[in-house]
Amino acid sequence: MTNIWTRPDIIAHSALLLSSFQQIVGRELMPSTGDAQEDSQRLFDAPFALVSHGTQADPILNYGNGTALRLWQLDFAALTCMPSRLTAQPMLREERQRLMERASARGFIDDYSGIRISSTGKLFRIENVILWNVVDDKGERHGQAAVFNSWSDVAEGK
Repeated sequence: MTNIWTRPDIIAHSALLLSSFQQIVGRELMPSTGDAQEDSQRLFDAPFALVSHGTQADPILNYGNGTALRLWQLDFAALTCMPSRLTAQPMLREERQRLMERASARGFIDDYSGIRISSTGKLFRIENVILWNVVDDKGERHGQAAVFNSWSDVAEGK
């Protein structure tokens, strides 16, 4: 099996994530090496969690790095065919939708914390999330992405 980060579509998407973060948020998500495939691998192997989804009416996840895959307990193929709303419990999806709309209107937000659910039902709290609009250099919107480096398990019933 090919490493995900060597696929041409993932290399291009990784570059888009990195450039749009810098364009929208105003700083680098991580320093570029100047080699797109190496940057793709570094993004996939990063210690922070990174996910993105497309622009569909019910957006489908189109990227998750290794940290995100471990948190949601999924492989890349399973994650990237899942509606992003399923990353949150049903009763928290309305809050998640408001968050995405706020980020959409402002370009990004950097003050979100919330509870997420893995594919096996394990709950975890994510903190200090930056959610931004993924746009190309022409300003065309390709979806949204979220990055965070702080999470903790949530005990059942809390």
